[in-house]
Amino acid sequence: MGAVISKHAMKISLSEARAIAVTAQGFAGPRPARVDARAVRSLVQRLGVLQIDSVNVLVRSHYLPIFSRLGVYDPTLLDGLAYSGERALFEYWGHEASLLPVELQPLFRWRMSFAEKHSWAGIRRVARYQKQLVRDVLATVAARGPLGAGELEQGKPKRKGWWEWSDAKRAVEYLFWSGQVTTGGRRAFERLYDLPERVLPARILAIPTPEPLQAQAALLARSAKALGVATESDLRDYYRLKPEMGRAALATLLEQGVVRKVEVQGWDKPAYLHAEAKAAPMDVSRAALLSPFDNLIWARERTERLFGMKFRLEIYTPQHKRVHGYYVLPFLLGDRLVARVDLKSDRASGALLVQGAHLEPGAAKAAVAEALSEELHLMARWLKLDRVVMNTRPGVK
Repeated sequence: MGAVISKHAMKISLSEARAIAVTAQGFAGPRPARVDARAVRSLVQRLGVLQIDSVNVLVRSHYLPIFSRLGVYDPTLLDGLAYSGERALFEYWGHEASLLPVELQPLFRWRMSFAEKHSWAGIRRVARYQKQLVRDVLATVAARGPLGAGELEQGKPKRKGWWEWSDAKRAVEYLFWSGQVTTGGRRAFERLYDLPERVLPARILAIPTPEPLQAQAALLARSAKALGVATESDLRDYYRLKPEMGRAALATLLEQGVVRKVEVQGWDKPAYLHAEAKAAPMDVSRAALLSPFDNLIWARERTERLFGMKFRLEIYTPQHKRVHGYYVLPFLLGDRLVARVDLKSDRASGALLVQGAHLEPGAAKAAVAEALSEELHLMARWLKLDRVVMNTRPGVK
């Protein structure tokens, strides 16, 4: 299991596929004794993308994948890479709203150029029918940036409601999607918009723009390396690539030998193995609580294929209809997802609340409980919370 998969191997067992995937995602081997900015940067380079989400019941989601893999670290290390100095990361639509290695910016220029056709409907309407507003917003950002969307309202009354964006907000989101503005920083999680030339390194902006097929092949190669073994749809989903161009990019990677076609036990679709994929020996005691938006599990159909877990977000499900809880983190032990844990940070009382814990079928309760307890106390220490409080509902398994 420690060797590179043989180039002659056409079939892979499901256990091998799990080991390859877990290894590719940075879960094999012990966590480092100390985590510095270099380690954080290296991990984000390896993953290729961190999904950003606004829910903060535990901690902002993009901080969690680093803790899951590296252990206790200072989240300001990630902030520094993204929002200060010579930027190592930038924000864009990678896999949803994302933090991405800055070297990938040229590879997303094709998506920026298609913004007027492929962005959300409200953004497209503003871009097509309110061109002067778009120009005015861009001029305002150029003159006064970095600015939050609220500072672009130009004296208009704010509409109420989560999705009730103003035209100025839609205009600046179009400018963001099209690459004419970027994130200059964040203020209490609010995105602050600024011009790319004031934020991104000049060396990145000077890179010639690749052809769309070339760029998408490069992105798909990153997906393949980060996933280890995956179906075509898994590979495309990593950076949200459309089928037609994604398939052409995959054909390029096959021709170049970057990936090879394989069969995975139990999968009804062909899989693709990255040329450098490894299946490291699994440490059955290696544990990690995973954000619901973690790269390893964000593709729900792949999660079920690999781990046998049907995982669904229940944040927007009415409370009485939830099965596992509000903010549920799958628990990885070795190469298995063995439990689901509903967590909340009660910052006022200094407690990490365990709202629910559900054991997966076939998982050994005693081993899972011991490993989970250790991981919960490690998470509490990382979040600077004093204790772990079991607040599980009656009937929790």
